[in-house]
Amino acid sequence: MVRRHSRPLLAMAFHTLGNAQDAEDAVQDAFISAWRRLPEFRHASAFSTWMYRITANRCLNSLRHRPAPVPLDSVAALAAPGMRSSPVRSAEQDALTDALVHALGALEPQQRLCWTLRELHGLSYAQIAQVTGTTEQTVRGRLFRARRSLKEALSSWR
Repeated sequence: MVRRHSRPLLAMAFHTLGNAQDAEDAVQDAFISAWRRLPEFRHASAFSTWMYRITANRCLNSLRHRPAPVPLDSVAALAAPGMRSSPVRSAEQDALTDALVHALGALEPQQRLCWTLRELHGLSYAQIAQVTGTTEQTVRGRLFRARRSLKEALSSWR
């Protein structure tokens, strides 16, 4: 269970929380919670979706108790490997990454979670709705607002 699901859950938690230690704590707590609640698992959804939901709830709880905004340094890993071919290109990519990190950090946590699950993890709207405990319509709205906010924040990079 841990070997199969920990990597994508850690990635989602890291993108949501922006901190490796917090992400590891959230995923560890999620696995412990899942183990304890395994008899409650109803096969109405996939096990991975259930684990995403537990982990997402842990991340959102962690964000609620944070006093400061979340830095999302992980976005640098999304840069294409060929993008760093020259110092100028590297500097541009670093500046764009910083702008994206700042824009993601400014999103409301639920929007950031939906955006991360959709854009970085490729989950469907239905799966995201199950993970977040909302409807597909709510997910679509959050993604629309997240994308609009990111587009506005990064408009100078177009």
